[in-house]
Amino acid sequence: MYFAVLMILLHCPSLKAQDNVITINKVELTVPSPKVKNGKSIELTCIVDISKSASFQIQHAFSFYKDDSPLYNTTSEQDRARYKIFPARFADSGSYKCSVEASGKSKSSNDLVVQVKGLSQPKLTALKTEVTEGEVVTLRCEEPEEKPPFIFLFNKISPNQQLQAKKKQELKENFASVDFPVEEGDRILRFHCIVTVNSAVGFEKSEASNITLVTVVEPFSHPKLTSKSPWNVTEGDRIDIVCTTILARKYEIEILIQKDRRILNSTRGQNSLTYSAIATMEDNGNYTCKVELGRVSKTTSMNLVVEELFAKPILTPSLTDLDENQRLSLWCHINGSPKANVSIIKRPPKNGTLLKTSSNFTIQVQVNDTGSYVCRAEIKGIIKESNPVQITVYAPVSEPVLSVANLSTEMVLGETLMLRCQSMSGTPPINYTLFRGNRLIHTITVFNNTYAEFRDKQTKLNNLREYRCEASNRHAYAKRSSYKMNITVIAPVRNISFGSLPHGEVEDGGNINFLCIVGEGSLPINFRIFKENDQKPLFNESKMETRVLWQKESFSKQDAGKYFCEASNRARATVRSNLLTVKVILASWQKGFIALFVLAVIAIAASGFWWYWHKKEKGKHPSMEMSGSTAATNSTSEKQASGQNHYTEFYPGPGYIEDSENPVKSADENKDSGENRHSV
Repeated sequence: MYFAVLMILLHCPSLKAQDNVITINKVELTVPSPKVKNGKSIELTCIVDISKSASFQIQHAFSFYKDDSPLYNTTSEQDRARYKIFPARFADSGSYKCSVEASGKSKSSNDLVVQVKGLSQPKLTALKTEVTEGEVVTLRCEEPEEKPPFIFLFNKISPNQQLQAKKKQELKENFASVDFPVEEGDRILRFHCIVTVNSAVGFEKSEASNITLVTVVEPFSHPKLTSKSPWNVTEGDRIDIVCTTILARKYEIEILIQKDRRILNSTRGQNSLTYSAIATMEDNGNYTCKVELGRVSKTTSMNLVVEELFAKPILTPSLTDLDENQRLSLWCHINGSPKANVSIIKRPPKNGTLLKTSSNFTIQVQVNDTGSYVCRAEIKGIIKESNPVQITVYAPVSEPVLSVANLSTEMVLGETLMLRCQSMSGTPPINYTLFRGNRLIHTITVFNNTYAEFRDKQTKLNNLREYRCEASNRHAYAKRSSYKMNITVIAPVRNISFGSLPHGEVEDGGNINFLCIVGEGSLPINFRIFKENDQKPLFNESKMETRVLWQKESFSKQDAGKYFCEASNRARATVRSNLLTVKVILASWQKGFIALFVLAVIAIAASGFWWYWHKKEKGKHPSMEMSGSTAATNSTSEKQASGQNHYTEFYPGPGYIEDSENPVKSADENKDSGENRHSV
């Protein structure tokens, strides 16, 4: 009984624990609006729905997350918790969620996307609020309450409200700086900046920043360009062009006066500059004054008109191209015929050579009178020259010399002949013409004292070609011809063949004729015959024909082998024939001797055989006679005792069977056999 009560008491706590059971049904994250204006607040509320087995208090652990990164944690017995972000910025845009943990169980809400619209206003500051022309304005735009990356857009606002923009990207900092140059004419500068950001949640653009003012100080005034000359300027008058400016303080400025691209005068550190000159027609045009300080540049211009005092003189020649010893006349004329000092000048040299102080000039010309002639006129210190007139005096050409570039009068067929034609005297340009026979090949014009080089390719075989050249210039009677030059055209050796008689075989000790023939080639032709692998030729001879025949006597076995022929001429090209194989065979007398020897051997062998056969036949006849006499004796007296020894010396014939016990019987049988053969 006590044991049962004890067990009940032990189970009471577990029964109580089983009564405090919970389950998390749902976790929800809410926000008043998923879109929030920049600067407002984001209020996140995490609500949990829990089922319990009984009525008891539970501690809830709430965790808030942004883009899966922990944001805020809190503990409460309430079923909800709040998290407020103020002021909301664009960087607070993202995906939010919350999770709740209670009694060892946890659950998370769904993701909630919150977007913050707009950016906070950026702040713009200038490093200096007063600058001088030529300096730069350094601006800094910052977005302190936002997070990069940013694109900063800086704007310079002109008086007509046009914008000059500069853009800069910043990935790590929330500020950026740029420089704006101060340009000519800038007085009060106005700037603002705008910030944009582009991220995964969208694109946003800030409102314009505060406007920053920068005052520009002018270091010097706009230059003024004036002329101290009379209103109507005529050639010979003095002109004075003055450029002035006003300095705000002592600056090291530079002043320049220029006409077109040519700088006429300049100064540094002064506030005025003058250019003075005696007016000529070349002084007509636009003049510019330019004042510079660092990057600051200011200009002003004026136009100056100069009236002509007298016209430019005109030089007229009687001829421009003359032969030696011809008469040249020059006349100088000025429109309006003013009274002027006139002279005629020849160049070179650069400064000219005075020929005559007059308006006309006559001379019998020589080659050294070639040059450029001008007429110079002077009135009131104004000097004008006419346009130059080029006069050329031609000396006749000398007899040209025709030569070969390589100094050889022989050419190989297919090669290019290079000929040079030159007259040692004569005024250029000189025309050189090359003729082959009576045919004109080519004309070359040479503009200096050198030769003309002609090229003529030898394409046809003509053993002798005749060339000449002509030289001429603008001289009235100048055309000279060279002596004729004969060029020998050499055809290279081609199509070589090589043979022998007899062909390919020669008797030992006999003679052989080698024949080498070429298909074409200019004579003479050098023929050489070699044995293969020998450096020294067996035959070497130059012939005035296209073939050669060479006889080699007493050809022996040592001479057997392969032979070839080489042919060449003055074309310096050697051709080689194919190899010819020559074998050595026995001579006729050697063949006869061998035949007689063979016949003698055959005769001796036949005689020996006949002797041997005849001797053998003789041995057979005595044996037959003795056999016949023995048989006759046995038939007369069968008791003759000496017959036994006679049988031992007798050559037994075929069919004889030896019987040692009864030799007589055998003899009788032989007798009977003999008688039977005779009877047959």
